[in-house]
This record gives sequence, structure tokens and C-alpha cells, in this order.
Amino acid sequence: MPLSCLRRRIFRALALCFAIAGTSEAQPDRENTTPVFTRADTLRGMLRPERTCYDVRWYDLDVRVDPERRFISGSNTIRFTALEPCSRLQVDLFENMTVESAALDGGRPLAFTREYNAVFITLAEPLHEGTTHNLLLRYSGNPRVAKNPPWDGGMIWAKDSSGNPWVAVTCEGTGASLWWPNKDHPSDEPDSMRIRVTVPPGLEDISNGRLREVKTLPDGWVRYEWAVTYPINNYCVTVNIGKFSHFGETYTGLDTLTLDYYVFPGDLEKARRQFTQVKSMIGCFEKYFGPYPFARDGYKLVQSPHNGMEHQSAVAYGNGFRNGYRGVSSSSWGLKFDFIIIHESAHEWWGNSVTAKDMADWWIHESFGAHCEAMYVECMFGTQAMLEYVNAKKPQVRNRRPMIGPHNVNSEGSGDVYPKGSLMLNTFRGVLGNDSLWFALLRGMATTFRYRTVTTDDVIAYVNSVTGTDYTYFFDQYLRYPALPKLDAVLTARGGKTTCRYRWRADVRDFRMPVKVTTSPGVFAFITPTTEWQTIDLGSMDPKQFRYAEDWFYLDAQFRTVYEAAE
Repeated sequence: MPLSCLRRRIFRALALCFAIAGTSEAQPDRENTTPVFTRADTLRGMLRPERTCYDVRWYDLDVRVDPERRFISGSNTIRFTALEPCSRLQVDLFENMTVESAALDGGRPLAFTREYNAVFITLAEPLHEGTTHNLLLRYSGNPRVAKNPPWDGGMIWAKDSSGNPWVAVTCEGTGASLWWPNKDHPSDEPDSMRIRVTVPPGLEDISNGRLREVKTLPDGWVRYEWAVTYPINNYCVTVNIGKFSHFGETYTGLDTLTLDYYVFPGDLEKARRQFTQVKSMIGCFEKYFGPYPFARDGYKLVQSPHNGMEHQSAVAYGNGFRNGYRGVSSSSWGLKFDFIIIHESAHEWWGNSVTAKDMADWWIHESFGAHCEAMYVECMFGTQAMLEYVNAKKPQVRNRRPMIGPHNVNSEGSGDVYPKGSLMLNTFRGVLGNDSLWFALLRGMATTFRYRTVTTDDVIAYVNSVTGTDYTYFFDQYLRYPALPKLDAVLTARGGKTTCRYRWRADVRDFRMPVKVTTSPGVFAFITPTTEWQTIDLGSMDPKQFRYAEDWFYLDAQFRTVYEAAE
């Protein structure tokens, strides 16, 4: 082929290879910039008194979506409990959207002010601790348009191949308040939710939860009512508007689960073939993490005009009915499964059920989500295949920023949370050296933190408690610093005998991670380096045979050999 065509193919392949590190966050350029935060970021990310004074119990979202005008109008009722006396509440809605009115418990309209995307509502009188109230917000506007979904937050106003409207939304990170008013902080989820979406005649809406009612209104528009019966992240609330074909099946495992699929009519047969992976995926993840977390609401895959997103019980799918990530993977094992089905569905356990309290700790979603890909490979093809899959991600890691971001400003950490996060978890499994304990940890964590919001410290405390060992140093190094720990080893060969001096160099002062190295030819055993030099006798082993277990440990190794003449 012409050189120009070859170059274009290579560039496209490279772009996809970088993208396969994750589907919810783009990595280019961001790693080289120092974030600058503003007052708007603080309002969005901080748990200020106007937020901490109330606990959301239920959302009742009722929206009318006009694809032709790219316009949304409607209301959201927030049922909440006052946690302390309060006279002012913060609710969030992007400043390009209009708040038309606010009223508490059916009373008179309340006064409110705006500061950037935050709406501050002044109550007629202070609320008493422990009381429950309903705040009704009416709003409208043309929501922000996503320029590069799913990495860029906004509404997607697309057309299908027949020219019909095709509407979706992606708002992870950017915030659900770009299209509906809510308490837009991950620490507070409603216990349940009702979603009503009204669409033009001939279209349908697929949202989260169970479909309860379809009603044609006097003007001919159609309202779809969905019920979510579990806690839900704001950014997972979704609309999928278009003309879909539907098919479904039942999965019988730890629970009996309905599986529903919504795709374009022309893609129906491709979807029937590709979506056969869903049952094996759920079986593997139930084996490792326990029951599918949202059985009452079922599981859905919905064809979307973007790559994919983990919308709870209504996973967005846009991978073109191909294995890998758009047909590409960094490992041959990655071409044996559909990346979007496996990765985004893994978030039903890690992200949607177990949820980070702050965007800074988003590694809890994405590192576990990325490692679920490797665990699926292990479940289907064995441990060696898993190791080949996870280690093929090493070239994607940049090690330029910490995986934990700054707190209270709605900012995630490095894009390394995907490849490096998975490698970190694989390394920790290597450190444990006990697969029974490793799998018990994963299942226990998924069960203990089920339907909860957690912090990095919560995760570390759980690991320390279950293992009976303080691994804080391990997670601090891999999560809070960009650099890998460095294993220094100086091998001295003298008179047919070899000794090895070794130590760690790390940002964490008491770093002491055990690691497996060759203590005799082809035999790996644990040593426990610290930041102080130690020595081990390797007998007659050739220094060139000294290795660490690279498949199980992701670190920076610096080995050198010294040959000394015998006396």
C-alpha cells in the first residue's frame, strides 16, 4: 500500500492502543499539565456546610427531551433528610441551564442565588435535624454538548444510519448537573430514584432500572417511566433515546437476572452473536466479587453513539460488535473478548456498587475496573493468560502524576489509574503470595462496601484488617507518588560464589515490600528489602541468572554486577 496509507493506519492503531488503557478518561497531554483550580472547582468538589447539612434520599427526575431543538425542560424533586439545622442548601446545575423555580414541601417559591454552577437556595425558615422534606426544582435549557464523548461530558445529539435522532449523555467527571439539578457530589447517593423521560412520537427512551410505564401524552409525545431501586451515582443516571430493537434472556447464577439488549434493527444479528459474552462475564465476576449488585433492576446493554460508559443497570455500548477495544488490544488475549462489555460491566461492582467519595479517589473505580479485564481473562483462559494480558499494559503507563488526585476540587488523578492501577493490584497479589487470601479480599471488599461510598483510607484499612499486616506503605507509594519503587541490587561474584546486596529506594520512607527473586537458578523466593542495605548469599549462582518475578511485580529494577578476584 502507499506509504501515506500505511502511516495513517499506524497512527490510528497507536491512538487506539493508548485508548485501550480505559474508556472513561483520555490520557494525552493531561499528564504533562499542572492543574489549576478555581473557585468553581471548590464549589463543585468540596463538602461545604450547605451540602453536609442534608442527606439525599430520593430523586424524582421528570424531563422532556427535544432532539430537534437540543433542549431539555422539566423538574427534579429531591427528597432529603436534614442532618442538622440548616437554612441554606446548595444544589448544582450548570450555569448555562436555567433554574425556573424552587419550592419546599409544596410551599411558596424560594429565593435562590447562583455562583458558577452552584445554586444556593435560601429556606423560609431553618429546618430541624432529622426532618424529611421535598425540594422541587423546575429547570430548562440547552445542555452542554459533548465534543469528544465519552471522555468529554455533555449531551450527544446524533443521528442513526436512517437519520433518526439518537440521543445519549456522558458526564462522568464533568458532572450530572450539566443536564439535571442535583447534589452533584459522589459522597451522597439517593436510596432510589424515579426517572421519567418524555420523547417525540416514534422514539423511545432506555434509562436505568425497570420500565414501569409507557404513556402517550395529549400532544402525542411519549413518556417512559423507569424505577431505580438501589443507590445510584449521579453520573450513572442516563437517557438513551432512539429507535431500538430489543431482545433478552435470563441468567441463572447467584441470582436470577434478566438481561436486556437494545440495539439498532440493522445490528440485531451482530448483537445476538457478540452479547453471548455477557453470561460468562457475569459468571466470572460473581465468582470473584459476589452477586450482581442490582438484580432487582436487571442488566441492560444499550447501543450508544460513543464508545461506552458504566451507566448503572443500563451500560452504554459502542464498541462496534468487535472484540478488543474497537478491534485493537495490547495483548492477543484482549482480542478474545469485547473490552466494553467486560470493562464497563465490571463497574457495576467497582464504581456503581462500591463508589469513591471523592473524584480524587477514582482509582477505586478504574483500577479495579481495569483489573477486572485481567481477571476475566484468568477466569476464561487461566492464570498465565492473565499475566500476559496485564503485563502487556506496561508500555501504557506514564508515571508522571499520582493516581490519587487533589481532594475537594472534583479532580481525578492520573490516567495511569487504568494500566498502572491494574498492575498495582497484580503486584499486591504477588506480594501476598496467597491466592486464597487475595480472592477472599476482593470478594470481602465488594461485599463489605456494597452500596457504600468509600475513601482510599477505607480500602487500605480494610486490607490491613483482613490480612493482619500494615500495607499502608505499599498503597501510599503506588497511589500517592508517580514514581515506581526502585529495587537496587549489587551482585558480587568472587571465587565462584555470589552475594547480593539489595535495598528499596522509594518516596515512602518505610517502604518494605516483599518481592520474589531468584535465590538459585530458576527458583524464586521472597526477600523483604527495606530502605537499608541487606545482603543475601546466592551460592554458586551466576549473577546473570538473578531476576525478580517480573510477571507478578511492577517496579523499577536497577541491578549491577561486580566481579572480584579471589584472594
